[in-house]
Amino acid sequence: QVQLVESGGGLVQAGGSLRLSCAASGSIFGTNTMGWYRQGPGKQRELVASLASGGITHYVESVKGRFTISRDSAKNTVYLQMNSLKPEDTAIYYCNAVILRSAYVVPNIYWGQGTQVTVSS
Repeated sequence: QVQLVESGGGLVQAGGSLRLSCAASGSIFGTNTMGWYRQGPGKQRELVASLASGGITHYVESVKGRFTISRDSAKNTVYLQMNSLKPEDTAIYYCNAVILRSAYVVPNIYWGQGTQVTVSS
């Protein structure tokens, strides 16, 4: 079994910073793309940032220049450094990872349980 456990959410004032972490554990042969999604109140879940195993990153336009995604492959952990936070960044943030459990099966997509980020104005 594979689990993704997020941490680092909380309440912060506009202009502040938070760092989210997501650690994958369990029967893991390798990880491909890891990323962060978010779902704000009354909104659909959207991709915030992703980081492929080869190092290619992708950010949604609204967070470019403010958020940075990184990973520690040895620890199967992905981070999201969020600076200059805005009230519109308020959402539940979900970790997502494409994980191979062995060399002989196709990779699966796993999700974390979500962590609340609230930015006050």
